[in-house]
Amino acid sequence: MSTALSRPALASAFLDVGQGLLQVRIWHMLAWQEIQQRYRRSILGPFWLTISTGCMVAGMGPLYSKLLNQPLGIFFTYIAVGFVLWQLIAGLISDCCQSFISAESYISQMKLPLTLHVVRVVWRNTLMFAHNSVIVFAVLVFSPPPFDSSLLTSIAGVVVLLFNALWVGLVMGMLSARFRDIPQFVNSILQVGLFLTPILWKIEMLGDWRWFALINPIYHFMEVIRSPLMGAGISGQSWAVVGVITLLGWTVTMYAFAKFRARIPFWI
Repeated sequence: MSTALSRPALASAFLDVGQGLLQVRIWHMLAWQEIQQRYRRSILGPFWLTISTGCMVAGMGPLYSKLLNQPLGIFFTYIAVGFVLWQLIAGLISDCCQSFISAESYISQMKLPLTLHVVRVVWRNTLMFAHNSVIVFAVLVFSPPPFDSSLLTSIAGVVVLLFNALWVGLVMGMLSARFRDIPQFVNSILQVGLFLTPILWKIEMLGDWRWFALINPIYHFMEVIRSPLMGAGISGQSWAVVGVITLLGWTVTMYAFAKFRARIPFWI
């Protein structure tokens, strides 16, 4: 693609992202509608997912604490925070693969920013995460971390995670629209990823194999949120990795989005 063509394409891509983010009413309505449809005629609605997650954490916390010879209180908090964050991250990655495919009727019939469909997916998972956060708050009541300014970085970590989810959604949405085997492949990787990511175990347990966890980008996104909640303060190393991933991710994504954005309606 020539330079003369790339500039208008890049401008259109940035405009699409900006317009998609600004149409709050539409992506909020669509996300909330999907949640309501999923839990139609259910008394507890989305809280069934919270109950399911809570039961899993309640069962795995004491078990893995005993198996790994860890203090129950601290390790229970570690698993609770880690598992709730994993639900958010895995849900975002999996659902983002379907961001354009599931919006086929909207894309073919209505002129809306393509980014809006990614934001819809991210916001829906954010609402589900808000429900599951009840588990984290409940655990922290019984094992409260030291209250200092570093706790605020956990909130910043969630915001940065969701910001990265947008470019992941654009990339995975485009790839999945073009190659329909991608969602199945990603879901298979995520099933293994639960056990390869420090959620049910700590990185210190690896000893000389710590590098195995450090090369996992999901670990660093979890750590910038979980570390302050565990009273470990701010993880400078993880924040540096997250910063690099954010910069490179958005740079590559905007180039790819500018180049292939016009083809997405034909792919789906």
